Amino acid sequence: MDVKQERNLTMLTDFYEITMAAGYFEEGYKDKICVFDMFFRKVPDGGGFAICAGVEQLVEALENLSFTQEDIDYLRSCGCFKEPFLEYLKKFKFSCNVWAIPEGTPIFPGEPIVTVEGPAIQAQLIETLLLVNMNHQCLIATKANRICRAAAGRPVAEFGARRAQSYDAAIYGARAAYIGGVASTSCVYASRDFGIPASGTMAHSWVQMFPSEYEAFKKYAQLYPNNCVLLVDTYNVTKSGIPNAIRVFNEVLAPMGIRPKGVRIDSGDIAYLSKKARAMLDEAGYQDVGVVASNSLDEYIVRDLILQNAQVDSFGIGENLITSKSDPVFGGVYKLAAVKEDGQYQPRIKVSESVEKLTTPHLKTVWRIFDNKTGNAMADYITMYDEEVDATDGITLFDPIETWKERTYTNCTAKKIQVQLFDEGKLVYQLPTLEEIRQSCQKQIGLLWDEVKRFEYPHRYYVDLSRKLWEERQRLLKSLG
Repeated sequence: MDVKQERNLTMLTDFYEITMAAGYFEEGYKDKICVFDMFFRKVPDGGGFAICAGVEQLVEALENLSFTQEDIDYLRSCGCFKEPFLEYLKKFKFSCNVWAIPEGTPIFPGEPIVTVEGPAIQAQLIETLLLVNMNHQCLIATKANRICRAAAGRPVAEFGARRAQSYDAAIYGARAAYIGGVASTSCVYASRDFGIPASGTMAHSWVQMFPSEYEAFKKYAQLYPNNCVLLVDTYNVTKSGIPNAIRVFNEVLAPMGIRPKGVRIDSGDIAYLSKKARAMLDEAGYQDVGVVASNSLDEYIVRDLILQNAQVDSFGIGENLITSKSDPVFGGVYKLAAVKEDGQYQPRIKVSESVEKLTTPHLKTVWRIFDNKTGNAMADYITMYDEEVDATDGITLFDPIETWKERTYTNCTAKKIQVQLFDEGKLVYQLPTLEEIRQSCQKQIGLLWDEVKRFEYPHRYYVDLSRKLWEERQRLLKSLG
């Protein structure tokens, strides 16, 4: 979806971003160069990793930043902004440098996902816009991937549009879910704009609309013979649904030489009913007809169904995916990391009573260390922006909290994982297609150890600081003590 053709999102910001911007303007800070990082602190659902998503929409929004006359008139009506500041906003033009981890990449707590460097007012104003976009899509892509991994290769369709918290949540949630691995979406808008395969069968109302279940099935098969999936649980799966479906397959599709696609079960004991349905279909000669399961499924129910040998060939997942119902907040934050003074970066740190809220200062580079033999991702390494990582003699990492814990990685390669999106406000990144992002996501997750991909108590994937960066953080902490 091209945000530029839809709406201007510049005013999608918290009020305090505007008041701070006005304050920076009054203090002569409007052109002061600063660095902000967006990162998150905890993987949803206690997982071992999250997935980056939403970069394309961030790019589109940043390219379209400008204050309209209506925006200026509204801010003037607030009664707290002076005319010189409002005049500045009239001429507002985005000129920041922006780096981000590409969409589809596994991401971990504490590392910069998006880094913004530029004039203080600009970098501050985009905080809410950046966070609401990245937090939502990262959350849904992560949840979708958990469900798809639970499905163990069986296709998952995203069915959640009607349960999403808004129009945008449905549309962009479908996009993020596709990055995470779903095979299709029921959301026609998302299918049209993003090229995601559309899927869907019928609702119970279709079956109820006709004088009998048989007549409802018959008419549907006549209308859609090449994509005939019948919803068999409106009345009784085994006593009427499956028998009527088989009758229609025999009477309508068989004479056409067309094989039916499947049946869908949307209620009851899916494990039991799917086995019964499978046996009845097989006995009738429809061994190739699939069984689709829906009904408030999530990754744990899907996993249990497979463990119970449920005869399910694909899944339709709605509310638990599109809302990430079990853990619906991604929790990404946007924090000041440095200010430029006389051409030099002066680090900034946020200190809190909660250790997990301690920030990492400075403009930084994020590296991913890969094992040369297996190709697997071993750990992430955060350095100062001007540090280079030489893996020739190995790379020794230490835990930034439990500093006595060290590990040396040998026969490895370190790669920068952030890419530059904007150079002084000019887009310099070639956005990949959604299909390329999805394929890259699947490939990169394949490079994570299985232990990191466990649903419960996953192995901790280490994100460590370089010695130089850690010492800089310690120096700041002592200076504030």
